[in-house]
Amino acid sequence: MQNIIFVHGLESSGKGFKGRLLKNIFPNIHTPDFKEFNPDILMYELLKERMIELNSILNTKKNWIIIGSSFGGLMSVLYVLQNPTNVKQLILLAPFLVFRKLKLNMYKPVDIPVTIYHGKNDKVVPYKPARERARYFFTNLEYNIVDDDHMLHKTVKAIDWHSLLS
Repeated sequence: MQNIIFVHGLESSGKGFKGRLLKNIFPNIHTPDFKEFNPDILMYELLKERMIELNSILNTKKNWIIIGSSFGGLMSVLYVLQNPTNVKQLILLAPFLVFRKLKLNMYKPVDIPVTIYHGKNDKVVPYKPARERARYFFTNLEYNIVDDDHMLHKTVKAIDWHSLLS
């Protein structure tokens, strides 16, 4: 059995649309709920708390396949950059790579398979700066610009997940 985890976005949960869809495809996938978004908490503080939760899950095993969405994509990238040998594959959905605290000079590029889907109509996370950062961080990168918005509902339903994760 593969170690697969879905890391949800800022205001979502592991039981949101993507989490449920992935659970139907991969019944053994981990779809945890991370600390709930609260607009009164600084984004950086929320990220720190969620990263503690994510590390406690991922540091128990190796060879993870991580699927991260938006803010969960940022979390997934941070984990991979800090623990590249624990991750077998990374799939990102409209990842929030434009976060100011994610500095290029803090990390070395990683050579694991990374596939990204980003909507060209994304009004939340612009794909061009996110793509430039992804190109810096990952040497084995497939970046797909799709006809979708930030939620990527149409794209997520159309992905052949079994082929992508094999």
